[in-house]
Amino acid sequence: MGAKRLYRSVKNRVLCGVCGGIGEYLAVDPVMIRLIWILLMLFQTWRHLFHLITGASLIGGSIAIYILAAVIIPKDPGEGRE
Repeated sequence: MGAKRLYRSVKNRVLCGVCGGIGEYLAVDPVMIRLIWILLMLFQTWRHLFHLITGASLIGGSIAIYILAAVIIPKDPGEGRE
């Protein structure tokens, strides 16, 4: 049995499949991952800490982190075949 790998999802995608892939990797509903992501963006202490560390706004930083994850995490090679 091969090692478990993190891939962007093809079937559970809204934008690029990052949250869907994380949800599949952790064996949880991708909607929960999306909700956690949104709650972390809105959580005031997290926003203040993020701004202190990076000097950027959280929403812009979260979008940058999502885009970075979409570039780094490969698309699932096995989901496109039927």
